[in-house]
Amino acid sequence: MKVATRIIHAGRDRKWAGYSVNVPVVRASTVVFENMAEMKHAVRHRGEHVPYYGRRGTQTHFAFSDAVCELEGGAGCALYPSGAAAISGALLAFLKAGDHLLMVDAAYEPTRALCDKVLKPLGIETTYYDPLIGAGIAALIRPNTRVIYLESPCSLTMEVQDVPAICAVAKSHNIVTIIDNTWASPILCQPFELGVDISIQAATKYICGHSDVMLGTASANARHWPQLREHSYLLGYCASADDVYLAARGLRTLGVRLAQHQRNTLQVIEWLAQRPEIETILHPALPQHPGHDLFVRDFSGSNGLFSFVLKQGDLAAVTAFVEGMQHFKMGFSWGGYESLVLANLDVQALRTATSWPYKGPLIRLHIGLEDPSDLIADLAAAFDRLQTIQRDHNAG
Repeated sequence: MKVATRIIHAGRDRKWAGYSVNVPVVRASTVVFENMAEMKHAVRHRGEHVPYYGRRGTQTHFAFSDAVCELEGGAGCALYPSGAAAISGALLAFLKAGDHLLMVDAAYEPTRALCDKVLKPLGIETTYYDPLIGAGIAALIRPNTRVIYLESPCSLTMEVQDVPAICAVAKSHNIVTIIDNTWASPILCQPFELGVDISIQAATKYICGHSDVMLGTASANARHWPQLREHSYLLGYCASADDVYLAARGLRTLGVRLAQHQRNTLQVIEWLAQRPEIETILHPALPQHPGHDLFVRDFSGSNGLFSFVLKQGDLAAVTAFVEGMQHFKMGFSWGGYESLVLANLDVQALRTATSWPYKGPLIRLHIGLEDPSDLIADLAAAFDRLQTIQRDHNAG
C-alpha cells in the first residue's frame, strides 16, 4: 500500500476497534481477570499487547503503537507523556553510570539540558559532535561509548546528518543509535531503513497536529525493543488514553497536512529569497542547503519548519520584527495547524563542538495551514518594522 493508504488503515485492526471506524477511548488503571489462568497468561505476556495493568496500555494505546510502528518501522513503540519524556526514557534505557554518550551539537535545546543537568550528575559523560561529521564520528568513539544520538534535520539550524554513515560506524562498535525523527514525522523518513536502532517522535507536533496534546513515542528495532519497553515501564512512563486517541485521530490527516505545509512553506520561501535583509535561508529542500543531497536521498518530502538568518539586527530590531504579527504567533513547539515565529539572537550559545558561521539573529518559522498570501503580508509588515528600527539606529 502507498503511504496515504497506510495512514488511513494503520492500527485499525478489529481486535482494537471492534466494529467502530475509530478505536475507542479505553481508560483503565486496574485490569481485572476472570480466573487465575487468565491472570497468569497476562503476566506471561505483559510485554505484548495483552491487557495487564493500565500503565502497560489499553486497546487505545496498543492500536496507536501499532500504527506508528507500521508507518515508521520498528518492532515496537513505547508511549510517553511528552516528546521530552520519550527522549529521556530512550536515553536512560541504554545508559548507566560510567557510560559515554555522543550527542549531536545542534540538538533540541531540552535534550542538551538533559545531558548537562541530569545525565552528567548520574555519571554519564556527554561529548557533543558536529552534525555534519558523518563517518568521521569514529574518531570520537571510546571504549565506554554506548549511545550515539542524532537529530536530522536539526530543529533550529536544519543540518542534515549522514544517518547511514553514522549508523554503520555505530554498528561496527556495537553502539546503540537513537534519532529524534520528529521533523520528518513517521512518513517523510524511514529511520530503520537507514540503520537506526531507536526512533523518537514528539507526537505533540505533526502527528497530533492541533497544538492540544502532549505525547511522545519511541520505536525500536527487534533487538532493542525489549530493553526499551521494560526500562520505560519501570521508569513509570505512560500516556493518557484520551491524548493517545487524539494522536490517533490526528494521524489520519498527517499526509494531507504535511503536503499543504510543504506547499505553503515553499511559496513563502520563494518570497523570502528576494528579501535583502536575509543572509541565508535554512531549509533542507533548497538545493543550496548544506546536506541537500543527503536530504534528497533519505527523505520523501519536507514540512513547515525552517529558519533564516538576518544580515543584522539587535534585540530592539528583532523585537519589532516578531511583535505585532497578525498570523505568526510567538510560541515554542511547532507542527500544529497554525504559523509560529521564534527568534534566537545567539545560536552559538547553544553549541560547544561547532562554530555558528553567522553573526545576525536567527528567525525560525513554522508555516501553518493559512493562506500563504496572508502569511507573506504578515512577514512584509514585519520587515517594514525591522527596517524602521534599523533606520532609527543609523540616524542616531
